[in-house]
Amino acid sequence: MDVSELDYELPPELIAQHPADRRDASRLLVYERATGAVRHRGFAELPAELRNELVVVNDTRVVPARIPLDAPRGEVLLLEHLGDGTWEALAKPTRRLKPGRRYGPVELLEHLGEGRWRLRLEGEPHGETPLPPYITSPLEDPERYQTVYARDAGSAAAPTAGLHFTPELLDSLDVERVTLHVGLDTFRPVGEPTLEEHRIHGERYEVEPGAWRRIDAAERLLAVGTTTTRTLETLARGAPLSGRTELFITPSFEFRRVDALLTNFHLPRSTLLALVMAFAGIEETRRLYALAVDERYRFYSFGDAMLIL
Repeated sequence: MDVSELDYELPPELIAQHPADRRDASRLLVYERATGAVRHRGFAELPAELRNELVVVNDTRVVPARIPLDAPRGEVLLLEHLGDGTWEALAKPTRRLKPGRRYGPVELLEHLGEGRWRLRLEGEPHGETPLPPYITSPLEDPERYQTVYARDAGSAAAPTAGLHFTPELLDSLDVERVTLHVGLDTFRPVGEPTLEEHRIHGERYEVEPGAWRRIDAAERLLAVGTTTTRTLETLARGAPLSGRTELFITPSFEFRRVDALLTNFHLPRSTLLALVMAFAGIEETRRLYALAVDERYRFYSFGDAMLIL
């Protein structure tokens, strides 16, 4: 698949800079694959659209992972906890940083290439919330970049489809949890000429045995977000209940466990958009995105949502 097929036109003003005043006040574009029907709803109306699905969420929590450096002026962005106080991280300006040196609470151990470092962090992370670069406005409440059910800290970015849920809305649904710690490679644009040449880096996941028994036995599943989808489809292929997944879902992928998908609107040339195309169809996704632009839906992390049935 040529990467240009993941392009679409988006007016910059449709990139949401702030979350909705209330989490479930965002809009919801509903698409039925079987009939082609499209409905425009509010997110609070989600329960009325479901068909007794077990709703599966990713309960990872975003780490306060953006740590400023004073000399040289720059920053460290924690990506993944490797254990024993060590992390994989992005650090800049890489050319002016030296392995074996200490920069505030950070000791750089090894340069891994492409701006990535293995480092040791003193204590727990106490940096800033690592908002995506397309959000240029300050976030007044960092908890708005966490889901209300987040509990297991480990992500460099939020599983944004879950940001729309309120505790009250969750209480009206049958919900199960999985954990996948989101790395920035999930959001990294595809830079190769074709999708097949792109390599997706692994991310850590864990699912409790009782949760998997419910998920495996459910008649229908709604996956909340692309990270939940990757976790479920990894396990559906016989993977252990904890480990790393490099599953790359692209058009022609055979879904074995996910029956419905709840997701935000994603960046062009992203692996996330490729996953949505795999689930809804390439041309159908293009049509839905064009419709969302025409209807002035809000895009990306703090934007509106789409339910694919």
